[in-house]
Amino acid sequence: MGIALADAASGMGATVDLVLGPVSIRPSERSIKITDVTTAGSMADECISLFPGCDIAILSAAVADFTPAEVKSSKMKKDKNDLLLRLKPTTDIASALGKMKRPGQILAGFALETDDELENAKKKLLSKNLDLIVLNSLKDEGAGFGHDTNKITLIDRNNIIDKFELKSKEEAAKDILEKIVSMIQ
Repeated sequence: MGIALADAASGMGATVDLVLGPVSIRPSERSIKITDVTTAGSMADECISLFPGCDIAILSAAVADFTPAEVKSSKMKKDKNDLLLRLKPTTDIASALGKMKRPGQILAGFALETDDELENAKKKLLSKNLDLIVLNSLKDEGAGFGHDTNKITLIDRNNIIDKFELKSKEEAAKDILEKIVSMIQ
């Protein structure tokens, strides 16, 4: 979805910086500046670094909420004891950027929900100081991860809700960007 958004924004004439996690596809628009990252921490660092210089930020990555507290440099051998894996929270990128947001900047995020979808997405919109949230439901067949299609619901700060049917990620990206453009005007 992030690549579709980057391609669509670039196609509309925007200067696009894309912080991209490990994926097998790349944007088709050559003008997009790509920063490849491999960890949640490096993604947070790059986003926090780029945010002050942007007018619009769209956070579409599904970043893990937790990461191993200790990383080993070598293989851990099996033994007869149980393995206890200690996790620590990752930086909440949306929340960090929401705290940094200056007047006139637009911050859009995504919410993948399974229960009480609208209610939980609205809470996330407010708690993270977002201007727009894109709701995806795991209950929608053919939408989200592992598909070329998506079914989105857009919720803005004024509680205006726009529901869309299942469509290609490229078409969904255009719907999201048209909503953002309408918020600027």
